[in-house]
Amino acid sequence: MRLEEELQQDGFQSEHQKAVLNILFTSNWLESDSARVLKPFGISSQQYNVLRILKGQGTNAISVNNIMSRMIDKMSNASRLVEKLRKKEFIERVTCEHDRRQVDVRITETGIALLKEADKEMNQFDMMKSKLSEKEAIQLSELLEKIRE
Repeated sequence: MRLEEELQQDGFQSEHQKAVLNILFTSNWLESDSARVLKPFGISSQQYNVLRILKGQGTNAISVNNIMSRMIDKMSNASRLVEKLRKKEFIERVTCEHDRRQVDVRITETGIALLKEADKEMNQFDMMKSKLSEKEAIQLSELLEKIRE
């Protein structure tokens, strides 16, 4: 559906304004649907992001600050997300070898198992939502990266 119809608006000040609103609207639309996909797993999309970051570390533990710097949603409260995941036993705290005051975290086997199942659903979600060819997806990514330059 066209953005004008979605927002029930006749026009925009400029094509640039329309493009920005389209990105924001689409982002929220994708976030809402991904939340629906992840709900049966009892995690949010931000928690899913944290688990994927930790899975990428393998058995290495990393700091919450390191996690925060890698997150998609930079406004997320990484400490709160980590604590929720710890209570669900998807991650565990580890004392940092270099600085005993710092507590790092790593994913547990339970977290890896959950992520494996959630990844199946999220991969299907990605494929279902993609109405773009591979070439178009590459072009879209390049254009979005150009905006952030």
